[in-house]
Parts: sequence; C-alpha cells; structure tokens
Amino acid sequence: MNYRRLFSILPASIVLLAAFSAASGADRTAAGVEARARALHKKILTVDTHCDTAFNLLRPNWKIGDRHDPAKRESGKIDLPRMKEGGLDAEFFAAFVGQGPRTPEGYAKAKDLAVRIVDAVRKMTVDDSTMIGLAVSPADAYRLKHEGKLAAFLGMENGYPIGQDLGLVKFFYDKGVRYITLCHTSDNDICDSSTDRQHTEDRGLSEFGRRVVAECNRLGMIVDISHVSDKSFYDVLQATKAPVIASHSSARAVCDNPRNLSDDMLRALKKNGGVIQICFLGNYVRKPAPNPGREAALKALEAKYGNFRAVRDDAVRDQAMADYAAINEKFPEDRPTVKDLVDHIDHVRKTIGIDYVGIGTDFDGGGGVIGCDDVSGMIHVTEELMRRGYTDKEIAKIWGGNFMRVFKKVQELRAK
Repeated sequence: MNYRRLFSILPASIVLLAAFSAASGADRTAAGVEARARALHKKILTVDTHCDTAFNLLRPNWKIGDRHDPAKRESGKIDLPRMKEGGLDAEFFAAFVGQGPRTPEGYAKAKDLAVRIVDAVRKMTVDDSTMIGLAVSPADAYRLKHEGKLAAFLGMENGYPIGQDLGLVKFFYDKGVRYITLCHTSDNDICDSSTDRQHTEDRGLSEFGRRVVAECNRLGMIVDISHVSDKSFYDVLQATKAPVIASHSSARAVCDNPRNLSDDMLRALKKNGGVIQICFLGNYVRKPAPNPGREAALKALEAKYGNFRAVRDDAVRDQAMADYAAINEKFPEDRPTVKDLVDHIDHVRKTIGIDYVGIGTDFDGGGGVIGCDDVSGMIHVTEELMRRGYTDKEIAKIWGGNFMRVFKKVQELRAK
C-alpha cells in the first residue's frame, strides 16, 4: 500500500487530530506533565490552609527567607524559596498552642504564646517583604500573586488561647487571624476533640463554644472543624450561619481515623457549603502496616515528652525531635505516597463533588508523603491530578478556588 498517497488524501481534520494525539502522547511523559503543571500553577492561585512552620520563626538561627536542605531534619518543611520551587502561592501559618491547664494561668500563657507566634509571622512579612506579604482577605492573596509575591495568612490551631474570654476572638481577628481550629488533640472549653476520650461520652460543642461560633460568624472569622469530635462537628454545623472548613483533614472511608471525616460528615459539609482540605499526615492518609517496635518506641516518647510539638522549652523540644528522628531511623515509617493522597481527593469528588475539596498539608506538624515530603514537592500533587484526568478548572478549584469561595462567603455574611 502507498501510505504516503493514503496520508495525502486524508481529510485535513484527521491529519490535525493525528498531530494533536502525537503531541498529547509526548505531553504524558514525566517531563511533559511537570511542564503542564508548572504552567498551570503560574496562572492559578495555589493555597495551603495549614502548616505549623510558624514555630520555626521563633528559632533564633533559622531564617525562612533562606533555602534549607530538605534532607536535614532541622530544615523544616517550608521556607520561602522552597514555596516558589513547589509552586505554592499562599500559606496559612498556624499559631499552634498545645492544650494545657484550663486555669487562668494556663489561659494567660496560651494567649501569650499565640501572640508571640502571630507577631513572628507578621514580622516575617516585614523582614522578607520582597518575597512575601501579609494577607487578611482573598483579594490580598490575588494582589500579591499579581505582584509576584507569596502570601502569608494567619490561622489559630486550638481555641485554647481564647480561654473563656469571648473578646479574644476579636482581639486575634484584629491581629490578622482568619480562622480558629476550635480544639486540638484534647477537649477544651469550646468543644470535645476527636482524639480525647477521657470522658466516655462525646459532649460536643459547649455553650461557650456556641458563643465562639456566633462571634466568629459576626466578625468574619472562619470556623475550622479539623480535630473536633463527631458530635462537635454536627453541633458546629447546627450553630453556624456561615460555611466552615476542615483545614487539614482527610476522608475516613479511605483511611479509618477519627481525625478524618466520614461520608455522612462530608455530605453535611456540602450542605453547609464548606470545604475539606486534604491533610498530608501519614496516619490520616493510609493505615500503616503493623510495626510493634515503632509503636512501642512512640508510646515511650509520648510518655516522656507528652505532645512534644507543644513543649515550650526550645532545648527540650529539640531533644524530643531528635529522639523522634532516631525512632524513624531505627523503625522506618510505612509512609503513604502522593497517589495515596490523591485517592482522598478522588473519594471526596465522587462523594460530594469537586467543589468541596482542597489542600491542607500540616507541614511541620507531621505532614509529608513520599513524593511530596516538603513544600518543594507540591507540584507533584498537580502532576498526579493531571495523570488522573482532572481538568485545569478542577485543579484550580482544588488548589484554592474552593477555599476562597468559602472565605469570601464568610466575609460577605459578616457584612450582612
């Protein structure tokens, strides 16, 4: 057969289709997918709604404007150069305060620490103003993106610094905080936690907690239900007049962990108009294979330090982190991958739709998966989404569009 003659008489549309298919085939190579992902990230706003990196800002010899070697434990998972490398535009830096005594002295110390962290983030945006700016609204993030800068948002992880003083919600809002994670790993005055069963009964949202939710609605502060117990979750949805977020949680149907949201909870979140931001912490992404030696060592570590990320003495916390690193070396963690992570996004899209899912890494609070162990690897999540057939429009929603819709709605309802 004369293939040259056959090709010459084919309709032009078929010739063009063949050329397009060949180009698309080339585009499916690793380099091609990465190039497409990076081109998309230049056009869209990418947002991570939770990290604990703000603690590093309190370290005297650690500078977020410097690039730190990801292979070194002391480097942390986020700095500004690596944000650029990973294609991340905006980060919520959480003022995390571990739960302590529910006493006047305890509340005062918690407030002081939260203020120190908030002020450190604000100072960062002054010291490194050529690279990053403070954002307190969606418009700020888009403006900073247009200016070629990164955006720093402020969140508060654990309502403990509020204590029993409702006025402190406005105090922190005025300092730039735009969401409050109502609790952390222990129950507090606002609500019960998903991981604290000192009381066999899940008591949910307290009366004071209902007032906190109402005050958040009034001010335009986003209510974050990551870490809350199941009853607290439903109580919050009953109390709120605005959509809520789960700033760093995943899907319980994919990984059965009380920190994740069940399908019923996902459907309730959709009805509320909120969004779940998929967390990168391994135990929330995929159940690890049994490792008795590791489990025993981690229990001993917890007995020695408690929640070592909440330890306030720098030297003690550094030693705790070193001990944790030694455990990881002796008993390697069975870690999930980017593919496991994207399985959660797939599940949320299938269960409640593409408009209700986003990204909340929990970097420097334990987040990190194989293929995206620090912020410089964020682009690989987009690559995996592209391989699975997600459209550019869908990816833009996941990377910030859905969260910004909620953020704008919370602000609009405040204005009313």
